[in-house]
Amino acid sequence: MTRVASLYLPQLAIERLRKAERPARLPEPAPVPIAPRFALPIDDNPGACSVPKAGGWRPGARWARDGALGRRPTQADIDAMPAHQRPTMREMGRRSEAAEHVFKAMPADDGNGRSTSKTIEPLTWATLWGKPTILIMRTGQRDVVTAACPVALELGLRPGMAAAHARALVTDLEVRDAQPEKDYALLDRLALHAVAHWTPTACVSGADGLWLDLTGTTHLFGGEARFCRRLLRVLEGLGFTARIAIAGTPGAAHALARYGNEAIILLPNGAEAQAIADLPLCALRLDRGVIETAARFGLERIADLYPMPRGPLARRLGLPTVRRLDQARGMIAEPIVPIIPFEMPHAERRLLEPIGTAEAINQVIGDLVADLVALLVEQGLGLRTAQLACQIVDGSEQRIAIGTAKATRDAKHLKRMLTMRVERIDPGLGIEAMTLSAPRVEQLRSQTLEAGLITGDRAADIAPLVDQLAGRIDPDAPFRLSSRESDVPERAVRRIGPLAKPKGWPGWKRPVRMLRRPELLSNVVALLPDHPPRRFVWRGSSYRVVAGDGPERIHGEWWRNASEMWAVRDYFRVEAEGGERFWLFRRGDGVDEQTGNLSWFMHGVFG
Repeated sequence: MTRVASLYLPQLAIERLRKAERPARLPEPAPVPIAPRFALPIDDNPGACSVPKAGGWRPGARWARDGALGRRPTQADIDAMPAHQRPTMREMGRRSEAAEHVFKAMPADDGNGRSTSKTIEPLTWATLWGKPTILIMRTGQRDVVTAACPVALELGLRPGMAAAHARALVTDLEVRDAQPEKDYALLDRLALHAVAHWTPTACVSGADGLWLDLTGTTHLFGGEARFCRRLLRVLEGLGFTARIAIAGTPGAAHALARYGNEAIILLPNGAEAQAIADLPLCALRLDRGVIETAARFGLERIADLYPMPRGPLARRLGLPTVRRLDQARGMIAEPIVPIIPFEMPHAERRLLEPIGTAEAINQVIGDLVADLVALLVEQGLGLRTAQLACQIVDGSEQRIAIGTAKATRDAKHLKRMLTMRVERIDPGLGIEAMTLSAPRVEQLRSQTLEAGLITGDRAADIAPLVDQLAGRIDPDAPFRLSSRESDVPERAVRRIGPLAKPKGWPGWKRPVRMLRRPELLSNVVALLPDHPPRRFVWRGSSYRVVAGDGPERIHGEWWRNASEMWAVRDYFRVEAEGGERFWLFRRGDGVDEQTGNLSWFMHGVFG
């Protein structure tokens, strides 16, 4: 029995952004004065009490003695005095009232011997991010809202709305740029975590969720309900809002997680069709154009599609709609392509004593390369990129990296490439640990040796040479030339990798050396319309043509550029008196003015 869980993160983009930009620690609340646990004892010191021991002024007479006739104490002054020093209601000119019990007015004891006068409300991120926030992305000629926080949603802002409209509705709106690449990277990490801890089959579902195949795994967590609660607590601790739905098909779980009314939905197998009947059509993951077309036919819910015949439904809404409907109801299987975690091959050496000489570093590199090559052979992989990390005693790190033109496990070649870059490492106070990793690898299986290896007819492998050249100069410097489908000569050549196999060249006669850009000729003497030039000046030198062949007419590529609709080039191969051979052309056919202005250009040199 198949059980698929769909994890939905509705506020993934905004919560990820806030999580990345929040401060390192929450601000500490202001200290609250601690009130005494019990009332202070009454002091008999005459200086602290208005009633002297040996007679004198009666209680309350201090008010008249201190000049109370000219100035009466304020309520703040009275509240600041101890309780036994405050005047009675009769002396203050007020009516008598029943005093509140002293122990009833005391603050509650928290059990640690201290009590506070007021309750401290917990500080949450919701209070720190109370400002409405939206994320926008450039779509065509306008900015469109891609995500909105709950505060913005309550104000009427929705994804798909124009950013200008959102700014007009809410004045204090905080607008951020969407980062879909980082959002997908976070989902990818969550999927890898799910594969490592929850289920071996998991993958990313859209831009805001995951699919988890829980078939035969939920009993390890105490059942489906307990697993869902545990998963939501984990995501809540990470600062993400989530909903989850478990059903018998991925389509039904996806629809219920996004359009259901509860945070956890557990749907038994066989009830998918009834559970998703009242959901909108967008729950089937249909295109916006299909949704708009269905609205014109009066189709709004998934249940509206049930009684319709498959033929008319496919003609009106397309075959993908029928397939999504059948997949959600379990009539057609929808496989989940699992994400496969990649463990980067690496080798590590921790040194007993710090090293700093080039000889010692090269010795450790040789040991690391041997360990890494053995690991690659075991896994059937070939190295394309290697990275060497050196841990310095002071805590810093030095890194060098190499790349290969093709996958290889040649330890001698890899060691040579790394030793060429040892001079870029600054050992400082000494290196205490070195790690060699392979972040990019390819499958490299055993190959059968050809018979040409014995006879010596086998072509030499230039990959090591290319790697050494790339290590000494710019890695992009080595290249090969290959042909490209184009009638224009300067567009018919492109650069490819040094080990890539070039395509076949056309049978047309082309010069070995072609100029990057055609150069204008001056003082050209030629007969129109189909004769090569008799004399021309190029780069300050005058040439007289003794032989010529042509023309070879090439038309412009109007499907690429509208300005080349009527463009025409007539190419000629000419030989000068000095034996030089050139490849030049004339713009225009010599008849129609739209084809060109009859100017001459040099495009290549033979020999």
